[in-house]
Amino acid sequence: MRYILAIDAGTTSSRAILFDHQGEQKAVAQHEFPQYFPEESWVEHDAQEIWETQLKAIREVMATDGIEPTDIAAMGITNQRETTIVWDRATGAPVHKAIVWQDRRTASICESLSDHAATFLNKTGLVLDAYFSGTKIKWILDSDPSIRKRAEAGELAFGTVDSWLIWNLTQGKVHTTDVTNASRTLLYNIHELQWDQELLDLLDIPASLLPTVVSSSEKVGETAVDVLGTAIPISGIAGDQQAALFGQLCLAPGDVKNTYGTGCFCIMNTGEKAVESQNKMLTTIGWQRNGKTFYALEGSVFIAGALVQWLRDQLQMISSAPEIEALAKTVEHNGGVTFVPALSGLGAPYWDPEATGAIMGITRGTEKGHIARAALEAIALRSRDIIIEMQKDAGVEFSSLKVDGGATGNDLLMQIQADLLQKQVVRPNTTETTALGAAFFAGLAVGFWKDEDELKAIWKEDRVFSPQENSHNKRCLTLWEQRVPKLLS
Repeated sequence: MRYILAIDAGTTSSRAILFDHQGEQKAVAQHEFPQYFPEESWVEHDAQEIWETQLKAIREVMATDGIEPTDIAAMGITNQRETTIVWDRATGAPVHKAIVWQDRRTASICESLSDHAATFLNKTGLVLDAYFSGTKIKWILDSDPSIRKRAEAGELAFGTVDSWLIWNLTQGKVHTTDVTNASRTLLYNIHELQWDQELLDLLDIPASLLPTVVSSSEKVGETAVDVLGTAIPISGIAGDQQAALFGQLCLAPGDVKNTYGTGCFCIMNTGEKAVESQNKMLTTIGWQRNGKTFYALEGSVFIAGALVQWLRDQLQMISSAPEIEALAKTVEHNGGVTFVPALSGLGAPYWDPEATGAIMGITRGTEKGHIARAALEAIALRSRDIIIEMQKDAGVEFSSLKVDGGATGNDLLMQIQADLLQKQVVRPNTTETTALGAAFFAGLAVGFWKDEDELKAIWKEDRVFSPQENSHNKRCLTLWEQRVPKLLS
């Protein structure tokens, strides 16, 4: 039997998963890596630790009983997208810690460029925000005159995590990224499908730093034999949310999915048309395959699963993330508590980098269960915020929401989401749709799967959560709509 090896380079861990021809997992390995918080609102990773943990995970799944290196038909890579790495082309050594997508240090750079916000929006589909890679690159170059001098001399390379891993997997022979990751940099013109010199000039970034841009599904190189003991074709690349969109087989305009991970990321397929948002959503590239580019609208919630982690680690209300559901079920409703999860500012549609979190409505009768339930409601409410605005932009009303990510195992959260949207919430049999999407892209490029119809035949749903009339969920929505605008005004 042959397999596709999917690399899922996430925000907190590195994973490798083997998928068979039916889209089922044969083996998985995962290793966490440290998060660094050198200053308030700064978030960093050590790029070498990302590479080392990812390599360890790859080698572990390749060592699965019964698997031979020749059984792996191709490799697909998906990654946390906007996280920014700059390294030396000669030595491969990073010149600075990786600046993570959650990091807010470049908010002042964005403010200084506010007169050009429309230019960035029109060309990239993105709001001018610290979330994206471009201002992070500028910050690294400006942090040390010697770094900028080396960059201008063509000695350095920039990449998001996909580029960094491919560079290491090929021992520096391939410096590339795909259109989905490029579209998240503030430097890529999503209409002309090329790096944009005007944007590079505005951010004072040398073009020599940039990787070659390829489609999401094509062979771009092979792993070095010295790295994995064999040459495996690398034939699929996509940012994590676009990979999940494809992994959920949201192939038609109007299809929408929401990923519940560290944050929540909702994407709606808009077909071969880039829809300009009137409601502060992002216009982005969904994927590119066989010469066709598909676009999408996206809304980002910066804090979702991270809110549960915060309750676990900082408040120690639970000892493990899955316990949040049982704790929330100890009460029938939220007791009037509203949780605003702005632990790293607020993303779409508010785009307020200075917003901070809040727990409102606390009384002497407030219990831990009320706060736990309000936290789950907050994740669902923030997702509702962006889905409603997305529908307005696209001019279509979706019939169901496909969901994926670790938090979808929380049945209470999924039911709350269905109730708040008054739409069906569909959880697939394989919730690792981010990795599955990368595998699909890689497999299609090498003929492992023939076409999208073959993929449709193997995609299976696990459970459908149908909306119910729930007065408690209606009340939490009413409180949210009353309290949050006042908090942000």
